[in-house]
Amino acid sequence: MAKRYTTSSRNLIVLILGTLIAIGPFSIDMYLPGFENVANDFNVDISKVGYTLTSYLIGIALGQLAYGPLMDRFGRRRPLIGGLTLFIFSSLICAFSWKLEILVTARFFMALGGCAGMVASKAMVRDLFEKKQVADVLSTLMLIMGVAPIIAPTVGGLVIGAFDWEAVFFILAGFAVLMLLLITYILPESAKPNRATSLRPKRILSEYLSILKNREFFIFAMIRGFSLGALLSYVSSAPFIFLSFFGLTEQEFGWVFGSNALGLILGSQINRLALRKFSLFNIAVTISIALTLLTLGGLIISSVVGVQFWIIYPFLFMMLFCIGFQNPNTTALSLDPFTIQAGSASALVGSIGMIFGSVASIAVSQLVTDGVMPLLFILFSCAFCSMLLILYYRRRIKREIVIQ
Repeated sequence: MAKRYTTSSRNLIVLILGTLIAIGPFSIDMYLPGFENVANDFNVDISKVGYTLTSYLIGIALGQLAYGPLMDRFGRRRPLIGGLTLFIFSSLICAFSWKLEILVTARFFMALGGCAGMVASKAMVRDLFEKKQVADVLSTLMLIMGVAPIIAPTVGGLVIGAFDWEAVFFILAGFAVLMLLLITYILPESAKPNRATSLRPKRILSEYLSILKNREFFIFAMIRGFSLGALLSYVSSAPFIFLSFFGLTEQEFGWVFGSNALGLILGSQINRLALRKFSLFNIAVTISIALTLLTLGGLIISSVVGVQFWIIYPFLFMMLFCIGFQNPNTTALSLDPFTIQAGSASALVGSIGMIFGSVASIAVSQLVTDGVMPLLFILFSCAFCSMLLILYYRRRIKREIVIQ
């Protein structure tokens, strides 16, 4: 299906695919500045609003597992159009929610619809472009996905400051309508439906279980899961930390959250340079140790001198900087054992990360209600567990080499 495109056609397709993959980060981060407003409107504690993020992460985790087989069976466009339609209606329900439980439920279905774009965009790159172009296009998509968390809360802060939190969901619905039109009339189908693809739950579950039994996949997917747990613990607690605890405005929150997200991008870009001299595994080991020492230091310093903005802000920036190294490397290491099952393994590793993030955000909603110290403990626990796993793996590999 891969073919040559003119420069203008190629750029248009990449733009459409890039906006599709950005739906996820925008849906997560754009309404974060409105957490306090949502809490006030529904007369609940701001930590309870975190459940709207938890339900979204659960929806992404389940959706990724479902869309892989669906897009193989029916082609890319039909599941994508169905997913965006679900996203649009769920966004409108979010905007008209009259109580928190409705918003939490609508966010779940919003994620189920939105993650269709996240799955389809990467698959369509492989379908539409020649092999030598794929890496370049995927790098562009990853850059867009990295920039989106920086822009989203800033835009959200401006929208919420001018209107209210409901306006965010109207904008997201309108954005999805535009994407639906572009996909319907411009984006080509990139894969023929494969009726041989089984949609039987037992068959799909059996394939995922066979992947989980691979030792390398399991260990590195878990390591990635703990680092994503730390990342999403921060994301879900950020509105409480910066809006309620430190008293920033919605606009100030957008700038602070966005500048911290810049650390994630810097880490991922410097990682590309580091890989020219060092191996994936050695970088992953070093960063795991560094992240554990960093989170332990943040915990100890905050315990001694108190929780202060000038400590928490740079600490979180450095934590995201380390995670910018860790996530792409552990993802690559987890997928390395697979060729035939690479697509399913990719969906599973993404789902595992979202499950860890869901559990972490639930913990944040329960524990981070009065102060920041519980969050610092959660971050250290995630980093410490990640380090233990990778050190265990390194020791196991060395032992096997000695035996051989």
